[in-house]
Amino acid sequence: MVEQKKYLLFLGVPDSEFAKKTYGGYHNVFVSLLGDEGEQWDSYRVLDGEFPDEKDLEKYDGFVISGSSHDAFQDTDWILKLCDIIKKLDEMKKKVLGVCFGHQLIARVKGGKVGRARKGPELCLGNITILKDAVAPENYFGEEVPTSLRIIKCHQDEVLELPESAKLLAYSSMYEVEMYSIEDNFLCIQGHPEYNRDILIDILDRVLAGGHITEDFVKTSKATLENNEADRQFWQKICKNFLKG
Repeated sequence: MVEQKKYLLFLGVPDSEFAKKTYGGYHNVFVSLLGDEGEQWDSYRVLDGEFPDEKDLEKYDGFVISGSSHDAFQDTDWILKLCDIIKKLDEMKKKVLGVCFGHQLIARVKGGKVGRARKGPELCLGNITILKDAVAPENYFGEEVPTSLRIIKCHQDEVLELPESAKLLAYSSMYEVEMYSIEDNFLCIQGHPEYNRDILIDILDRVLAGGHITEDFVKTSKATLENNEADRQFWQKICKNFLKG
């Protein structure tokens, strides 16, 4: 009998009402992108101080660190504890996929610099440029490496300086670091491969209601979705190839 594959998701974000009602929470949003039949996916709400026992990390085949509305450069208890876990997973040479906040936190742990986005926040469907030559030898893209990919962006911070050990895989007109890898155990993406247009629209409406952005900002952001969508299937392929390849 083939041993069941186990994956662990570190959630740095509470479930929105929309995510709960539509998908049963962000856990399911991630599993719908990354999961396959017969796997076990566990999630821990690290934001609420919920962490796995360190001795249990060994039994997982791969890990995912989600986005968060918190800054990856903060020294909050749960963030520091997650930094320690990233160090342990690095020593264990485990596969870790970092998304948005996760992408930034891994850069911080590995010696890079993270801070406020120099060109401002982004809440839209963005286009990122792939550095085709950098993709090999690991190549999680498959046969055809695209020159660019569309992805939903939702952040106000960025990786300002990559860790020395990191390899840049993608950039955009807004941000120098959109995606990078470290050896074959870290893959980090600034955008949200797991998000779709409905999730983005819900976030925009909530952030607007909270008074954090203007009507004009929302209009411009929603315009990026017109006759356009994220390359979710391609992102799915990249992330699965990395975690399971």
